Amino acid sequence: MTEQHAHQFERGTDGPKVIVVGVDGSDSSLRAAAYAGGLARRQHALLAVVYVQPVIASGAALGAPVAETTDEIAEDLVAQIRHATEQNKGIFDVRWEFHTFRGDPYSGLTKAADELKADAVVVGASEQAGHRIVGSVAVRLVKAGRWPVTVVP
Repeated sequence: MTEQHAHQFERGTDGPKVIVVGVDGSDSSLRAAAYAGGLARRQHALLAVVYVQPVIASGAALGAPVAETTDEIAEDLVAQIRHATEQNKGIFDVRWEFHTFRGDPYSGLTKAADELKADAVVVGASEQAGHRIVGSVAVRLVKAGRWPVTVVP
């Protein structure tokens, strides 16, 4: 093995070709989507917008139709993205896809990044105070060390 082939971390392209951004409707995730959209446009990359639908134990739902609610959130996110895309057509063209995964945010984003062969992952900073103690999704993604991760405040 030569010195040149010892470090293989690129997929053979200049810049990322697939950028995964996690969205959940929060302000920070929408800022992350806007940032990732700009990055995807400049890099001529595919923007993969990912919403992770939480899986809640049946007893915890207290009879609330959780699956329907998370489906509504996903539909609303797609509508917001389509609206923003239409508003900026011709000015801000970017190829994008919307994906939903089920599970906790970290596992869902990890699965999405793996399946979509992400070159980079973008997430919003956590807005939950408890994450300072337990660790946010962003910190866990960085610690996984499998993709460059950008955290948008």
